[in-house]
Amino acid sequence: MQNGTAIGIVETSSIAKGFEIADTMLKTANVRMVVNRTICPGKYMVLVGGDVDAVKSSVEAGLAVGAHTVVDSFMIPNLHPSVFPAISGVSHLPELKSLGVIETFSVASVIEAADAAVKAAPVQLITVNLAMAIGGKGWVSMTGDVASVAEAVDVGAAVVATKGLLVEKVVIPWPRPEIVAEFV
Repeated sequence: MQNGTAIGIVETSSIAKGFEIADTMLKTANVRMVVNRTICPGKYMVLVGGDVDAVKSSVEAGLAVGAHTVVDSFMIPNLHPSVFPAISGVSHLPELKSLGVIETFSVASVIEAADAAVKAAPVQLITVNLAMAIGGKGWVSMTGDVASVAEAVDVGAAVVATKGLLVEKVVIPWPRPEIVAEFV
């Protein structure tokens, strides 16, 4: 995924509707499937990418089909290029100066938080965890100097809080590296 391209997600409480939403989103506009799968606890997510107008049309169609089963959604027109590697998992732990964590109630909101955070301040994303084995919640971790991490966490958390989906946020100066080693 390159900067300047859009992504959009529809997260639903119904696995059956998830298949229908995915099909509708792909048939509505020229988008590519990025992630299409079940997530805990029995939800389904459809994440697509493409140009802004196509992703916008695709997400709108997915929302219409999903109707009352939609848990969360978004369309980000210019995703920061560091978000996808963090979703996929990083191969090394960056120097851990301070640790920021934003925890959310949905997959869509944690991706939005990660994108907003990394655009707000010079931080490095460590990982973005998408609802697997954590009750459908998501969390993003990041590192950098304390002031930058605090700013990034505040901005990312504020985006999620406006939707009522913020669980918690923390900033830990000079954390022990063992506390994040399992996640990278």
